[in-house]
Amino acid sequence: MPRYLLNRLFQTVQVLLVISLVVFLLIYLIPGDPATVILGDNYSEAAYNALRTELGLDQALPAQFLTWLGHLLTGDLGYSYFLNDDVSAVLLERFIPTLQLATLALVIALTISVPLGVAAGMRAGGVNDKLLTVVAMLGIAVPGFVLSLFMIQLFSLQLKILPVSGYVDPLRNFGDSLRHLIMPAFALGIVQASFIGRITRAAVADVVGSGFIRTARAKGVGERRLTYHHVLRNALLPILTVSAHSFGTLLAGAVVIETIFNIPGIGQLLVSSISKRDYQVIQGAVLLTAFLYVAINFFVDLMYSAIDPRVRLATKGANS
Repeated sequence: MPRYLLNRLFQTVQVLLVISLVVFLLIYLIPGDPATVILGDNYSEAAYNALRTELGLDQALPAQFLTWLGHLLTGDLGYSYFLNDDVSAVLLERFIPTLQLATLALVIALTISVPLGVAAGMRAGGVNDKLLTVVAMLGIAVPGFVLSLFMIQLFSLQLKILPVSGYVDPLRNFGDSLRHLIMPAFALGIVQASFIGRITRAAVADVVGSGFIRTARAKGVGERRLTYHHVLRNALLPILTVSAHSFGTLLAGAVVIETIFNIPGIGQLLVSSISKRDYQVIQGAVLLTAFLYVAINFFVDLMYSAIDPRVRLATKGANS
């Protein structure tokens, strides 16, 4: 296994251990006794002590963490007494809608941002550059929930072409599922489109100003080939980075959008769990989101080494 991959894997494991410790400590940072919250107002001391023993709260803190970590490594995230189900099963069920929403939002963001960013970067200061600036500022300035309410009013209540809210399994009806997800995905992805567009524009403009691009133009290379074969290929790394970061942000930041459009995803589950103080689900949801974010960044690092060998060489030089 290459040294670069081993180094990145070791660093990822370290990060995951720190995240696990922080998530575990959440149960002690949130006010209230988990056993008291689960039992409610009326309970006997015997029931209280029995539940604390069942949850492992009667053990020392390091012992609790090691026990919890051992269960975590086997995929056991605990049991939700409020949902009457295993946390792992609940998160898996709720993660699918969130993943679909985030994926569609990223597709929309890339479809809008990359063409605009490339066009703006190829002619910095031109009409396309000014258009991208306006679109990016609007995307950042308008909150997602405001855009959501506007789209519901226009497309659902007035034009009546899209459903107001809800979720449909794409395996049951793909077209209907897409109709339910298109508005929340657009509202979620427009902010990321602004960031990706600006990074794309900067990366493309930087490559266009390079000497080898001027040489290619002097040799008579066509504009289309110049754009896609020379410019975009060399500007790919920062675009890939911000796209991966955006996907992690979309997975973690769908709370408001899922609540507005009544999508049964991780975000909506987290909101309801916090209101009920369902500690096991809160821990599991935060842990899953953080793990996914780290995994996405690890995947991007692997893509770096495949796209640009200089990344491997730089890491090897730093470690030698």
